[in-house]
This record gives sequence, C-alpha cells and structure tokens, in this order.
Amino acid sequence: MLSIEEKALIDKEIAKVPIRKGASLKALMVIQNNHGYISDDHLRAVADYLGMSSTELDSIATFYNLIYRKPVGRHVIRICDSVSCWIMGYENIAKKICEHLEISLGQTTKDNEFTLLPAQCLGTCDHAPALMIGDELYRDLDADMAIEIISNYKTAPEAQSSSSRDQRCSAP
Repeated sequence: MLSIEEKALIDKEIAKVPIRKGASLKALMVIQNNHGYISDDHLRAVADYLGMSSTELDSIATFYNLIYRKPVGRHVIRICDSVSCWIMGYENIAKKICEHLEISLGQTTKDNEFTLLPAQCLGTCDHAPALMIGDELYRDLDADMAIEIISNYKTAPEAQSSSSRDQRCSAP
C-alpha cells in the first residue's frame, strides 16, 4: 500500500533515529502529506513497515492533533479555545465562522474546502484570540477579521489580502 516514493521518504526518517519505531510520527506525516489524512489501511501499512502494531501506531496518531485520522478539507482551520482566547472573544468568532461556513466545530464544508477544528492552545495567548489555517497563524482577531481571512482562502488560496497579512505571523 505504501508507494516507492513514500517508502523512500520514510527510510530517510528511519535513518535519523536509533530504532525504526522512532520514525513513526514522521512516517505518518509522509502519508498525510500525500493523502490528506491517515486511513486505516495506511496506518496498518506504516505499522507493518516500521515493525510495530497498528494499535501502537494509532495511539501515536491520535495523540497528535496535527495527524488526521479521517478526511479533512483542503484548508484546516484550527481555532484556539484556550482560556485566553475565550476571555478575548473566542465564542463570538467561532459562532461567526460556523455561520459563514455553514458547519459546526469538527465538521468539513460540503465542498471539502474547509474543516473547522478547536485547538487547545496555539501558543500565542498574548495575542488572543487566534486561529491557524494550515501553517499560518492569525492573531489579535475579531469575528469580521476571521471571516475576511477565511474568505481570502476560498477566493485565492495562495494570495492573502494586505489587511489579512497584517494579522498573520509565523507559526509558533
């Protein structure tokens, strides 16, 4: 089930660690980068390749919130629901995003463009509220700004407007 290219990438990660199992997270990322998520079949194939049980690998996959065990949209929005973000208006922002995308937290839009997930912490409490889309972190948000940022991804996924860019920073 693993392609030759996937095996080669996983082998590079195995070479960096003292035991094969030590490459498990990187191996999962290789598969996810190619397929968007980790299916049960892929999980079994990676576990076999690394010499571990599927249960053992699944416990690693489900521990990390950046590994997806079910299909997600093209853009994954992770909205911080930490105490700092709650105090600074998380609820209103989450409500507006849900209304705008016509989904609830944990769901994917009908066009598979966006998945909206809560995040326990994005590590930017001094600039709450915050959200991430892919690897891009947006801070000091209000509901209108969040909708504008998301709309820019829908209309032009690679190009952000200057007003959105002002709120963007490198991921923590």
